[in-house]
Amino acid sequence: MQVTTISDFQKSINTYLDRVSKNFETLIINRANNESVVVMTLQEYNSLMATHHELSSRKNAQRLDEAIEKLQKGQSFEKPLLES
Repeated sequence: MQVTTISDFQKSINTYLDRVSKNFETLIINRANNESVVVMTLQEYNSLMATHHELSSRKNAQRLDEAIEKLQKGQSFEKPLLES
């Protein structure tokens, strides 16, 4: 994780954005009189949103926990994909 000020970010915006995208780093930009902001890749953002969605209800979280438990116990199986 990187942390910078808004003024340093403005001076070297391309460098900071390249680091975020090439190294999958998160960048926190501290703003003097405003709330800090976070910069991350779209891929990382989408991954966080998918995880948030999957864990947003207790029922979903329980199903995921049960599936992980079955997988760890070797109770999984393969199923061929349907082709259209």
